[in-house]
Amino acid sequence: MKKKIGIGIFILLFLTIASVAGLQWLASGRVAKEPGAEKLSAAATEKKSPLEAQQNDLKPLTAKGRLSAGAGLTEAIEVPDAAFEETEDAEPAPIEAAIKEGLDKTEYADDRVDYREGFFYQSLTEDVKKRINGKSYPAGCSVPYEELRYLSVLYYDFDGNIQSGELICNKAIARDLTEIFAELFDAKYQIDKIRLIDEYDADDDRSCADNNTSCFCYRMMTGATKSLSRHATGMAIDINPFQNPYVTFPDGKATTLLEETRVYIDRTAGLPHMITEEDLCYRLFKEHGFTWGGAWTSVKDYQHFEK
Repeated sequence: MKKKIGIGIFILLFLTIASVAGLQWLASGRVAKEPGAEKLSAAATEKKSPLEAQQNDLKPLTAKGRLSAGAGLTEAIEVPDAAFEETEDAEPAPIEAAIKEGLDKTEYADDRVDYREGFFYQSLTEDVKKRINGKSYPAGCSVPYEELRYLSVLYYDFDGNIQSGELICNKAIARDLTEIFAELFDAKYQIDKIRLIDEYDADDDRSCADNNTSCFCYRMMTGATKSLSRHATGMAIDINPFQNPYVTFPDGKATTLLEETRVYIDRTAGLPHMITEEDLCYRLFKEHGFTWGGAWTSVKDYQHFEK
């Protein structure tokens, strides 16, 4: 009887050990077929937590790719380097470039008035005086430097590009001009060029032929030998002079100095950039108390506004 009980216990133990071994064998076979089983087994051997093993399994983050913020712990997503590229060398926006250009054109004056970004006026600095001496500010000029102001403005050229322009005017109209040009800029009103007339050696004919908008130039009135122009005191400005020419009437027939500008004598033609009483430029200057040369009777100076 005791022999039978002993044999039964032995058989039961054998079957139990065999069952456990079989289960382990089946489990090892299934895991071996699954991806990452060897790595998980290695993690268990090294007595690391599953989290540590998964973290070790991630691909190294090199310069060729970075882990996406939304990626799971067991999956590395490579993001193109372009998404992380530095922008320091990127081209600045057109308006930022124009603003910087305006600031770089002259030195800073203590009395600078910053109307808004890209628009300011100030006293003439030494570098500006050097640029105009002997040109728009000739020897014997009766207008003191202290009466003049340097303006920096932004504008849209005829190609629709943002540019930085500079003017010199009388201090009495510096605020007016700054406000007017800011409103023209906001409306994307196009002006061909805004440069100091000194870039044309203070030659008004050359400046007008190049369609340059300018203000101060110590000179006589057109056709006069003794009467100073309002430009001489910085109280007048010419806007897009090519499309808005100075028209005279010798023998009763309208004519202009440049033959190419005669197409603009007829102000009803509706050509681009012509200043009329319906034009924004005209309305703004009138609102600021300026007189328009296009309203004169003996001659017509469509480019001209003065105060």
